[in-house]
Amino acid sequence: MAEQIPLYPVRSAAAAVNCKRATYFSAAGPGPGVERSSRYQLEEESAHLDEMPLMMSEEGFENDESDYHRLPRARVTRRKRGLEWLVCGGWKFLCTSCCDWLINICQRKRELKARTVWLGYPEKCEEKHPRNSIKNQKYNVFTFIPGGFVLAVTIMREAIDEFRRFQRDKEVNSQLYSKLTIRGKVQVKSSDIQVGDLIIVEKNQRIPSDMVFLRTSEKAGSCFIRTDQLDGETDWKLKVAVSCTQRLPALGDLFSINAYVYAQKPQLDIHSFEGTFTRDDSDPPIHESLSIENTLWASTVVASGTIIGVVIYTGKETRSVMNTSHPKNKVGLLDLELNQLTKALFLALVALSVVMVTLQGFSGPWYRSLFRFLLLFSYIIPISLRVNLDMGKAAYGWMIMKDENIPGTVVRTSTIPEELGRLVYLLTDKTGTLTRNEMVFKRLHLGTVSYGTDTMDEIQNQLMNSYSQTQSQASGNNASSTPPRKAQSSAPKVRKSVSSRVHEAVKAVALCHNVTPVYEARGTAGETEFAEADQDFSDNNRTYQASSPDEVALVQWTESVGLTLVNRDLTSMQLRTPSGQILTYCILQTFPFTSESKRMGVIVRDESTAEITFYMKGADVAMSSVVQYNDWLEEECGNMAREGLRTLVVAKRALTEEQYQDFENRYNQAKLSIHDRTLKVAAVVESLEREMELLCLTGVEDQLQADVRPTLEMLRNAGIKIWMLTGDKLETATCIAKSSHLVSRMQDTHIFRPVTNRGEAHLELNAFRRKHDCALVISGDSLEVCLKYYEHEFVELACQCPAVVCCRCAPTQKAHIVKLLQQHTGKRTCAIGDGGNDVSMIQAADCGIGIEGKEGRQASLAADFSVPQFKHIGRLLMVHGRSSYKRSAALSQFVMHRGLIISTMQAVFSSVFYFASVPLYQGFLMVGYATVYTMFPVFSLVLDQDVKPEMAMLYPELYKDLTKGRSLSCKTFLVWVLISIYQGGILMSGALVLFESEFVHVVAISFTALVLTELLMVALTVRTWHWLMAVAELLSLGCYVASLAFLNKYFDVAFITTVTFVWKVSAITVVSCLPLYVLKYLKRKLSPPSYSKLSS
Repeated sequence: MAEQIPLYPVRSAAAAVNCKRATYFSAAGPGPGVERSSRYQLEEESAHLDEMPLMMSEEGFENDESDYHRLPRARVTRRKRGLEWLVCGGWKFLCTSCCDWLINICQRKRELKARTVWLGYPEKCEEKHPRNSIKNQKYNVFTFIPGGFVLAVTIMREAIDEFRRFQRDKEVNSQLYSKLTIRGKVQVKSSDIQVGDLIIVEKNQRIPSDMVFLRTSEKAGSCFIRTDQLDGETDWKLKVAVSCTQRLPALGDLFSINAYVYAQKPQLDIHSFEGTFTRDDSDPPIHESLSIENTLWASTVVASGTIIGVVIYTGKETRSVMNTSHPKNKVGLLDLELNQLTKALFLALVALSVVMVTLQGFSGPWYRSLFRFLLLFSYIIPISLRVNLDMGKAAYGWMIMKDENIPGTVVRTSTIPEELGRLVYLLTDKTGTLTRNEMVFKRLHLGTVSYGTDTMDEIQNQLMNSYSQTQSQASGNNASSTPPRKAQSSAPKVRKSVSSRVHEAVKAVALCHNVTPVYEARGTAGETEFAEADQDFSDNNRTYQASSPDEVALVQWTESVGLTLVNRDLTSMQLRTPSGQILTYCILQTFPFTSESKRMGVIVRDESTAEITFYMKGADVAMSSVVQYNDWLEEECGNMAREGLRTLVVAKRALTEEQYQDFENRYNQAKLSIHDRTLKVAAVVESLEREMELLCLTGVEDQLQADVRPTLEMLRNAGIKIWMLTGDKLETATCIAKSSHLVSRMQDTHIFRPVTNRGEAHLELNAFRRKHDCALVISGDSLEVCLKYYEHEFVELACQCPAVVCCRCAPTQKAHIVKLLQQHTGKRTCAIGDGGNDVSMIQAADCGIGIEGKEGRQASLAADFSVPQFKHIGRLLMVHGRSSYKRSAALSQFVMHRGLIISTMQAVFSSVFYFASVPLYQGFLMVGYATVYTMFPVFSLVLDQDVKPEMAMLYPELYKDLTKGRSLSCKTFLVWVLISIYQGGILMSGALVLFESEFVHVVAISFTALVLTELLMVALTVRTWHWLMAVAELLSLGCYVASLAFLNKYFDVAFITTVTFVWKVSAITVVSCLPLYVLKYLKRKLSPPSYSKLSS
């Protein structure tokens, strides 16, 4: 119970002290045989230990009442000066003065007085008395203010981020949809939709859950949906309604039938679905097979018409949620480095406490002393660092979002702004990120003649002449009543004129696609019926929906030269000629584009001539083997690719009626087969793809984002290695890599040949190893094989390349590449994308940046930072990333210095006073030191900058230094530790040497010098002054000076107003700061940093 008894020490002579000290040591360190007696002996002497400075503490031991009243302030009339005085007995006076001061400050009690008590009238009592409550608590509410403030700031920041996520979720979940019931339509929230509900989704509305497509307002019984938020593809998917429900006369009839849907269990694959639709109330029952074309997945958007679907999967069972990876909690490299330094500081805290107890001689209950020392030196652990860093991160985020040079930038993760300044690898998507995803038709090549953007009017004239001649011939044929002649595949080859070849090429481009023209409705559909609205069929009201922007660009081009697609459904399409004539073609078969075939085709019948033609277009590698021999295709494809154009080869083949009927029978039979259906269907189609007539070669440009080239060059100069990960084909990816200057035109490019096994991968890696300083282009399939067998070797080689292009990458592959770079290099990675297929990559990277583009906002919402354009990344990294890292590094080291310096002073103080575990500063002084006296100047370091933003953008090489982590390293940490030890030692020693009469003067001198030193050190650290920095310095100094009037509990007010106090504080402060200023000046002169050379 001794630790609970208050200490009221008395002064004693030096001899008495030495005697008691010897007695205490002999009692504390007996042999094993006298353990019990020594314990009793120690208890007997506890009444006299109040005279021993060695055991003084903030709790202490109780003394006699008489001792309490015999404690006047110490006055010493004669005193020697300096070190002589300290050695010759001055330390005794320091001990007693310290004890007196502790009594007055720590154990001051309220004066107790006699009282008059009125019976039954407590309100008549003149004085306030304590409440009649028992209090056994050790602490009060103010004890927890510092720690509580730390936790509150951290919790507040996380709460704000979480609240923003909650608001975004609430916005999506609160979207209203029309639900069809027996009583009609009712409004229902997205979050209240259940499996089995019939939901109506309007055009441009998000599909809220996975559904089976039952009905549409489109007469064709189909609609387009946008899937960019699901798979990242910008092409619009054609979906077909269940024919049984589409044929019903009215919406209400859905409740008059008895039908159900069987759906497979929820799974990840978004490209497949197996199910059946069954209607029981018909005779016989109707069974329809359901496939992927009958489904509407959640997070897709209706692009045409209004649809009705039945909900089959909801919530976490939807395809979009199942394919979303849970984001990891990202921790910045700076935070990890600070954690290591904090661990080192903790070990230093324990070591220092053990040393103090050891020097104390492990006397008495040493474990109590150890615990007290741990508490006294606990300022070594920078508890307030977390608060300052969190507030700093919030300030950086605010600065980023308020930067007028990068408008629209949003900081979604406020914990890692410093990561923007430590990046080594930048992994970027292509379509929509480096490019605008806006296709423009640039070139048409017919073999002997080529047309560019400046000669398109020639095509228009030739097309007009060709169709006018065709129209006159058709009218002549009609007058003579001659039936149209069917096409003959064996017709003799006749060299066609340029005009007819242009006509055939443009017609082929206008027919061979999956584009659908859509017209905006002028009215609104009826309330209860899905009546198709009146539509405006003018050219101005027409928009094109297609499976890819390339196809839209081609159809828009044919419209610009005079051949316009005006209508299309599942079975026919109509073209309008330059003269206004409508040509109708019946669609017999459509062969969609696949990544395996790399081509698409269509078989059409001309209604006016009954000619059947098979049109096909695709990549040159796929088409070169199916067209007739030519000597120009390969060369011209290479020329266009070097210009950065996406090429498509267009060909045709005329079919007789007999040929088509034979093909159709074989094709339908192959589609009905159960085993190897895909292979059999492909074999039948390939039977048509022989000796096709080559019509033309088209070139389409995917326009680059604004300022992509200078941005990529800036990032390269900053030492950042850029990898492009795209789902596009190899040729297109290579074109964009060159046109964007990701790969310079003079740089060699190694195209990794396709490999399928370990042996091929081994040979190709050896071939690649012999190349030096060349960019690597590799496909996703080959990458998978290399990583399977030679992961370490491949990553090592790839990391040496100036640029890497990975094409045909799946979303999971993109994330896997990011993780590989993190594991094998240990460097910081950044991923940039704009589509839903980039989300996994963005979340896997140390820093994810999303671009709000044509592929939606999914990547933007999932990213840590969101920017409207790729060019903003340069300023985000070079200016804000660099500044955030350097500011946080300076701020964190200064906060550590603030704790180390006061812990050093405490260590010196305790060492002088017999290693007593007594606090140097108490109460408000410690709270004020960590808050109002130093907080504002220290935090103002978040406004510091070494160079101006314009200079950081002009010299991106400055960014390269940051990746080495020199702003916060073991070297800089040790420098600050030495500074803290020097300044702490000077401040405490100087105060002990210069004080004269009362120990309370030591506190006043040392604490004032400490506050001034901290303010001056901030000024020493600042590189560019901001007016708020000066305000913070003056405000803190003013707060301290103003508070001196109220700190009479800790200071002698009469003393601090004297000249003696001022010169002593000034002398100590100058000695602690001036050498550091001199060293800083010499360092800048002899070894200036790179930024100072630029700023000068």
